[in-house]
Amino acid sequence: MNTTYGLVRLAGVIAAIIGIGATTPARAQQEIPPPQGKGRLVVVMSGQSGPSHYTSASEAIAKLGYDVVLFDGNAMEGSQGANVAKAIQQAQQMPHALPGKAAVVGFSLGGGMALFYATHLPNLVAGVIAWYPLTSPIHDPAHFVAGLKVPVLMFAGENDNYRGCCMIKTAQDLAAAAATASGAPFELVTYPHTNHDFVLGGEFYNASAYSDALQKTAARLKQYLGS
Repeated sequence: MNTTYGLVRLAGVIAAIIGIGATTPARAQQEIPPPQGKGRLVVVMSGQSGPSHYTSASEAIAKLGYDVVLFDGNAMEGSQGANVAKAIQQAQQMPHALPGKAAVVGFSLGGGMALFYATHLPNLVAGVIAWYPLTSPIHDPAHFVAGLKVPVLMFAGENDNYRGCCMIKTAQDLAAAAATASGAPFELVTYPHTNHDFVLGGEFYNASAYSDALQKTAARLKQYLGS
């Protein structure tokens, strides 16, 4: 595959895995302004369960001082990355967003969209944070990591084998590839005794993992965007 990691092929693979349409336009579901009124932009992409499942996490990020714009990750699938770029550009026009690049935080399916596409938009994206993302289309971790154009922080539960799409082994293989690639902008944090969807309200909610991931998200957003 080339440096865009065969995104046309990936779109078809993802569509087969997820089983949802590919023509839904990207529309913001909700803007969650920061306490001070305006802030640097964080685009959040939901998992297949939809945006409402990630409202609590989005609100927690907004409280850190960022303007959070929440999108349905399902609408990103199948567009070969076009809807990811459109979503970020749309979010940049929100009334409470300060100018500049965005950080992208994705969960599950949305995490996969962030990994596959937002990491190839360095003109729009300062960095990506992927929570238990879709990774099954990645068959060459070293090549994938080598093609990253923005820094990535990934969280994964060590018991995660969700539907064969979000395997812990793939996450670990990506981390191993990054460790052998000088300067590869990829970091993995894993949580023992933790499954998929460990966010507040999730099917496998894990309070300690969720709290730690939020703290690390806050620290990484500060690196990407500032406080």
